[in-house]
Amino acid sequence: MTSDADLPLTLARAPGNRLTALDYRVFDVVATRHWPGADRLLPRLSHAANHGRLWFATAAALAATRRPRARRAAARGVASLAVASATINTFGKRSVRRARPGLETVPLVRRLKRQPVTTSFPSGHSASAAAFAAGVALESPRLGAAVAPLAGAVALSRVYTGVHFPSDVLAGAALGAGAALAVRGLVPTRSQLPPPGRPRAEAPALRGGRGLVVVANSGAKTSDRVSELLAVLPHAEVVTCEPAELPAELEKAAARARALGVCGGDGTVNAAATVAVRHGLPLAVLPGGTLNHFAYDLGVEEATELARAVETGDAVAVDVGRFRSAAGEGYFLNTFSLGVYPELVRERERWSHRIGGWPAGVLAAAHVLRADRQPLRAEFGGTERALWLLFAGNCVYNRLGLAPARRFDLADGLLDVRVVHGGRRPGARLLAAALTSPIERSPVQTAVRPRRLRVEGLTPGTKVAYDGELADAEGELVVDKLPEALAVYRPSLTA
Repeated sequence: MTSDADLPLTLARAPGNRLTALDYRVFDVVATRHWPGADRLLPRLSHAANHGRLWFATAAALAATRRPRARRAAARGVASLAVASATINTFGKRSVRRARPGLETVPLVRRLKRQPVTTSFPSGHSASAAAFAAGVALESPRLGAAVAPLAGAVALSRVYTGVHFPSDVLAGAALGAGAALAVRGLVPTRSQLPPPGRPRAEAPALRGGRGLVVVANSGAKTSDRVSELLAVLPHAEVVTCEPAELPAELEKAAARARALGVCGGDGTVNAAATVAVRHGLPLAVLPGGTLNHFAYDLGVEEATELARAVETGDAVAVDVGRFRSAAGEGYFLNTFSLGVYPELVRERERWSHRIGGWPAGVLAAAHVLRADRQPLRAEFGGTERALWLLFAGNCVYNRLGLAPARRFDLADGLLDVRVVHGGRRPGARLLAAALTSPIERSPVQTAVRPRRLRVEGLTPGTKVAYDGELADAEGELVVDKLPEALAVYRPSLTA
């Protein structure tokens, strides 16, 4: 280990260089100390983190769990890493041109096979590690705690292998954490945007789930989710059925339940909500589909969150959308549409069983945008108009394109309506509508937020889509709301 006398005279005596001297001392301590197992592990870990490969692999592993919070954490971690890397490469390395440490005191076994050629300050590896770990932690503290030791090991490896001084690593880590905070400033985490206080609803507190009957749409994903729910609510009753059996099983369950539960996608949840409203039962929603818009907007993502609400009796009242025409009526929790969107739903269902939900959705959208068709003719206030799409959301979405985004209030009494007008180039019009704000008005689209909507002059056989399901409409169509008609279990914000 060196002393002040071992350092260059100008360095040891220059004002303000005591921190630099400490930097050298700490570097020598790390370089000369033998840590069991570290000689093999840390150089390999340092190499694995080159170009962010380690963090991209970690993000892929988190996304593969298919947990919404894990996916958001992975996305936030990668975004934070990207900001940190861009900052390092454009400003950091060019602002302070510090030479790399000398390798005289670093054992040969620890040295990297390829030594870096860029300047030493700050450490890009440490910035990427801290940015990814901090980004993950801001979205999910539990996952962040799991990633943090790996990030710390990568930062340590940069000193251990002799390619950075400790201050390079600390500066890089601080920059990485700052990048994660900057990303959060641009894209707030869900914990920063809690839903407003919704109307509380009366619902029984079911200890251990006793009195809760859950009807689950068959499938591997729902099976896993139901197993997780039973682990925390062992007294709940679960009925698993095929889609064709769902209406009958929901009616049977409602006849004997104190609360009706459902596990499946948005279409399955829609069917359960209709039964729950009819029987006056509170609904417990466990997400088990591809999109799960209603459950996620409600704030229920995991079985443990739903179980906590069921056991404590925490519930809120939410609006239910309704549509009526000469062909019949129906209800929706998320969205209702007519025009090209029902055709997109039909095409998606055609392919989803073969290639999966997301690829089928992309294929269906491409088919709808490419096809040559005539716009729908309908009357608004006695005036006939051509339209490609009418989209009505149950409550206001923070952003609404061709598909819904997120709602923060499920009991605002409003319909979030977007109309894409007919005309030439339907594909271009639909894409333009998807990229513009829902409150803007343009020649392409109109967006309004009424409590009731009436459309006239629909020809027999006109298709409408609601929560991913299809139905017919004809003649006069009325779309309105049943305000606060459904009680739904939701974990308390203060829990």
